[in-house]
Amino acid sequence: MGLSPLDLFIIAAYLVGVTLFGLRFRGSQRTLKDYFLAGNTIPWWAISLSIVAAETSTLTVISVPGLAYASDFRFLQLVIGYLVGRVIVSFIFIPQYFRGDLVTAYQLIERRFGQRLRALTAGIFLVTRAAAEGVRVFAVAIVVRVGLGALLSGLTDFQRDLSAIAIVTLLTLVYTFEGGMAAVIWTDVTQLAIYVAGTIVGFFTILHLVPGGWHTVWSMSNGAQKFRLWDMSWNLSTTYTLWAGVLGGAFLTCASHGTDQLIVQRLLAARSRVQSQVALLSSGLAILLQFSLFLLIGAMLFVYYKLSPPAQPFTRTDTIFPTFIVTRMPHGTSGLLIAAILAAAMSNLSAALNSLSSTTIVDFYAHLRPRSTEARRVRLSRVATVCWGVLLFVLAVWARNGGRVLEMGLSIASVAYGSLLGVFLLGLLTRKASESGAMVGMACGFAFNMYLWLGTKVAFPWYVVMGSIVTFAIGWLASTLMPAKAVLDASSV
Repeated sequence: MGLSPLDLFIIAAYLVGVTLFGLRFRGSQRTLKDYFLAGNTIPWWAISLSIVAAETSTLTVISVPGLAYASDFRFLQLVIGYLVGRVIVSFIFIPQYFRGDLVTAYQLIERRFGQRLRALTAGIFLVTRAAAEGVRVFAVAIVVRVGLGALLSGLTDFQRDLSAIAIVTLLTLVYTFEGGMAAVIWTDVTQLAIYVAGTIVGFFTILHLVPGGWHTVWSMSNGAQKFRLWDMSWNLSTTYTLWAGVLGGAFLTCASHGTDQLIVQRLLAARSRVQSQVALLSSGLAILLQFSLFLLIGAMLFVYYKLSPPAQPFTRTDTIFPTFIVTRMPHGTSGLLIAAILAAAMSNLSAALNSLSSTTIVDFYAHLRPRSTEARRVRLSRVATVCWGVLLFVLAVWARNGGRVLEMGLSIASVAYGSLLGVFLLGLLTRKASESGAMVGMACGFAFNMYLWLGTKVAFPWYVVMGSIVTFAIGWLASTLMPAKAVLDASSV
């Protein structure tokens, strides 16, 4: 059926509208805290929704339904681990962050260990976040290539991808550049509402198109074991098992929400420590509901295409949901859903741009130029935002040669998260760890995770678990051989 002029108008209206909405937050941003933490004026519920939006990229919207289409609901075992990890971060990490006037997660590392380790952890964040974000931004091209295929018929696949990535990157860059964290969070809230509403519309549309409605979906999904949730096996090469999900998901969330500036920056923007904790814990419930909805969409698509097979078999599961939107949904509804997927993409990209910029300026430039004024630092923060936008555009184009995008993105992030989490735990849970010992442990943990990723078939949920344990153990042992001259009490951090 393809997109109609009405669909194209809805998509264009969304892109222009959200950009103009973000530009409304061009306020007086005189300090880095104004620009990167919105002056600590954001209520907990907005931060909670912003956390959900920051975690939900286009990968989530198109790949999670593809997982259920191809397999079942076992991905939710990982989400259960996400909930456990949030509890740990709320009561171990957040109190430490609110004991100082911090802007980035890596200032905590400097206070506990020193500037060398702060630079190392911040540098690893910059490299791995940029690499993982490039994969997420590329997912936009998948959607646009499917959605606007007829309109862009005169272009090659590469030109289509290039155009899609450029448009979304440029528009997101405009409001992130001008509005800082305030624009990022409030556009996150708006975009979350758009893509959740669009997905709910998609749910009822599929239900209407399947003969027999929910009864057919339930019986056929059960017959194909689509609602299977638990896998109790201990096979380390199986991605979604109970143990990989609960342990791996908990460790992954401790790393992503406790050491990754993309989420920590939102937690630091809260009005108080308690509001930060409430925001993080409540976001877990929203994430559980959201992933359940996306998986249910995948099971419903499986039933629909069993009854109405596609003209050509799908070659990758990431294209199933976008293809259904474009070819089978009524005009207007399909435009809304494409706009919803782009909303998730822009939300995640704006979060990445702001966190990469804050780490660049606060953790590197401010130390190289300690006498620079706040006004100059804010100006350079905007310049850094643009530079990172250009780099992510390049990485997204390069990522088009990758495989299944959701798991590739999680794998890239998980490789570095193990060593980052291990170092943070060394600082927070021990008094003995020294900066030199922690750096040795971090190097070993990172190397071990690279080996797991490139040299074994171990599934990515185990990377953070094993990498953080190796980092912690070797870092602690190395600290006995290379003790610090004056080790700070972790409880005073």
